Amino acid sequence: MTLKHLKSAFYTSLVMVFLAGCGSTALVLTPLENIDTIPLKISELTDAENKTWGHADLISDTIPGISLNKAYDDIIKNKKGKKVIVAVLDSGIDLDHEDLDDVIWINKGERPGNGVDDDNNGYIDDIHGYNFLGEAYNEQLEYVRIIKFKMGDNAIQEKAKAELQEEFSKTKQNKERYEQILSSVKDADATIKKHLGKSEYSKKDVIAIKTEDQALLQSAAAIKQMYNFADSIPDVFKQLNEGITYFTERLNYHLNVDFDGRKIVGDNPYDLMDMGYGNGNPKNRVKNESHGTHVAGIIAAERDNGLGVNGVANNVEIMSIRAVPNGDEYDKDIALGIRYAVDNGAQIINASFGKSYSLNSDWVYDAIKYAAANDVLIVHAAGNDGLDLDDPKNTNFPNDQADNKGTEIADNLITIGALNGKYGSEMVASFSNYGKMNVDVFAPGGNIYSTMPENNYEFQGGTSMAAPMVSGIAALIRSYYPKLTASEVKRVLIESGLSTSASVILAGDTEKTKPFDQASKSGKMVNAYNALIMASNMSKSL
Repeated sequence: MTLKHLKSAFYTSLVMVFLAGCGSTALVLTPLENIDTIPLKISELTDAENKTWGHADLISDTIPGISLNKAYDDIIKNKKGKKVIVAVLDSGIDLDHEDLDDVIWINKGERPGNGVDDDNNGYIDDIHGYNFLGEAYNEQLEYVRIIKFKMGDNAIQEKAKAELQEEFSKTKQNKERYEQILSSVKDADATIKKHLGKSEYSKKDVIAIKTEDQALLQSAAAIKQMYNFADSIPDVFKQLNEGITYFTERLNYHLNVDFDGRKIVGDNPYDLMDMGYGNGNPKNRVKNESHGTHVAGIIAAERDNGLGVNGVANNVEIMSIRAVPNGDEYDKDIALGIRYAVDNGAQIINASFGKSYSLNSDWVYDAIKYAAANDVLIVHAAGNDGLDLDDPKNTNFPNDQADNKGTEIADNLITIGALNGKYGSEMVASFSNYGKMNVDVFAPGGNIYSTMPENNYEFQGGTSMAAPMVSGIAALIRSYYPKLTASEVKRVLIESGLSTSASVILAGDTEKTKPFDQASKSGKMVNAYNALIMASNMSKSL
């Protein structure tokens, strides 16, 4: 069924918010405080609505999206903006994807494939960006490298060892559990197929089974239970196999002290001056290397071309910087990647990555300051551990607060938490990190549909998906209101969001329920419509 709009029953008031320094007053619409006491009758979304919920409007659609369609229709429909380069500092991107190929940045100063640094920027054949990982893909976690190379002081060493022991044991158990479930489901599936006499069956077929055969009853019960996790048994098999692959990779690579994923790159990752490594091809190396492609599509998939999805921003060129492996990124690659983006014209850097340890964080802090000095905005994902980042134990790098006391090293980095598509107490994604001091604003990040390698499209969830929503809005602001600086764009994104006094469940734990305005510094949901209004007013006052 389609989504029912409940304007009259759902909202009864408007709140005027005066945006200081805008040059004029903007009307910001906010929902009622007692949202959870109103009996909502929102039906399940259609397939098309699921694929675009992040672009919806909270007021008209009762979905906490970014009001993107409203922004295009009412504000920028007939306006002409400037091209904006957004660097996706991530895994490799499928540069040939049907929905991305026309928005990939081209370095016009470089001639492809001649092995020469034509534009003298220090990087050879960097036509669409740069690849700081060479042919590497799998990598350890940072705390495993700390143990392997005996880095840091004794306290860090002991903390890393304890974390590795705990994670290795938990991951091994989870892998074995998934394997056991998969084996049981396979046996039950074979029994059901044999009983029904067909290779494919539905939930209805299983429910209809009547028998006194205990083995068949047990198989039917097992299959019925699996329908709680997916719509079909083939989908269950897919999820279980993906889980086994995930845990296997963690054991073989992420948590394996003896693994050396960097050897193929050929540099010393702990020497910032050991440069010249990598290559000019930032394309994904394997199909499973999909993260950067998904992020790029959220920002700038070609709009209204009849394919796949619409990105948030038009007038965008995506610069691909391959620096995030399947494992923890190296501080060196991130620092140099930020500097590459700045030096080659990016105005926004999307940083959908993070880690809990960072021994060379100063390199990254210096790069963030360098970006700030050159008017480049960095949009960073808050992380997916369901943690309060204001707790000193819950570190998440990179950040802009080296002392974790609220003092920012620069005013050009904005940290994004993730929202689900259901407004109310469950709208903060259970995986999303939060923090009144260390998270700036929330944006749609749960179950987002976007581009995948080899002209595919899939749903993925994470603060990694929320960050590019904000990068896309930032690109719209910098395109249509280019006089605004990076710090002013950050201010617009934070101050123009929708606020609510609704209480929300954090980390999926009902014991951690708080007012939404306590989950981030702004207490708001980012909103493209309001952001463009505020940007327009600020731009007029300059």
